[in-house]
Amino acid sequence: MKPTLFSHISGVRREWLLLAIISVIVLAVGARAPVFLTWRNALDIGNDSAILAILVMGQMLVLLTRGIDLSVASNLALTGMLCALAGRTWADIPLPLLIAMACGIGAGLGFVNGWLIMRFNLPAIVVTLGTMAAYRGAVFVSSGGAWVSDQDIHPLIKGLPRETLLGLPMLIWIAAIVVALALYLLRWRREGRELYAFGGSPTAAVYAGIPVLDRLVMAYTLSGLLAGLAGLLWVGRYSIAFSELASGYELTVVAACVIGGVSIGGGVGSIGGAVLGVLFIGVINGALPVIQVSPFWQQAIAGAVILISVVLNARADRGHGRQILERPQSPAPSNTATQGAAA
Repeated sequence: MKPTLFSHISGVRREWLLLAIISVIVLAVGARAPVFLTWRNALDIGNDSAILAILVMGQMLVLLTRGIDLSVASNLALTGMLCALAGRTWADIPLPLLIAMACGIGAGLGFVNGWLIMRFNLPAIVVTLGTMAAYRGAVFVSSGGAWVSDQDIHPLIKGLPRETLLGLPMLIWIAAIVVALALYLLRWRREGRELYAFGGSPTAAVYAGIPVLDRLVMAYTLSGLLAGLAGLLWVGRYSIAFSELASGYELTVVAACVIGGVSIGGGVGSIGGAVLGVLFIGVINGALPVIQVSPFWQQAIAGAVILISVVLNARADRGHGRQILERPQSPAPSNTATQGAAA
């Protein structure tokens, strides 16, 4: 179940290259606008990228299984709206209950994705496209099409992402905890290694005795759970909940994964690469307005980067999958062959 040496070396080289590109962009923009190199700007980029990092950790789990979750932004919007409505209705609701509510609703929505894919053997892109529309419609139904504005957002919801700890915004701390838990799952837990094995070769994973259907449902459930948590944080950070909340953000989440080297073909990717993908998008989003680049060019540049990353991933992965079964030992020479050699 370990990656081949070539895959490991290629992944490390890609991560160092991506880090170098990010560094060059930061220095180049900083040379033109020194304010970009300040600690305050670094905190702003980290704060703006924290929710994306949380979503990327969940999306990565799904991509490792050769799937995709296009419903994460709709899940985020629906969970955020329901938490906002709950906070408006019950003024004395405690924060732990709000967090548990967000994670529970998100996990339930993610479980629906995984169960539909497993039960009816449907393509993930078809199922999550359907649930993306269904969840987005549920946002409108639950709110009656109305917005929940700043004055109606519960103070605890607004306060959570705006707190600081040791000089760092709470959003960055929460994202760091999620990244650490994802790293623990994928590197030190059997379930995480089985996700790699399933994505590397589903047929071989079945022969190896891996409960592939359980792992698939687990990946989508965890993706939904993190989307639900992100929904609560998003509503608190921006103090608003409405039916088009985070519309289209699922493409940014997938883009960060792909840029970070997580293969859409499954079985390949690292937490470090995914985090660098998030950082790359955060730096680009922060840099382009500073150098006064048109928003239309921002979208074009982002699209070009995604296409280039997909091509690079495809070339790197071609013919270099993950080894999930032990290599067969060389067969011992038969008695006949041994006798013939002796003669």
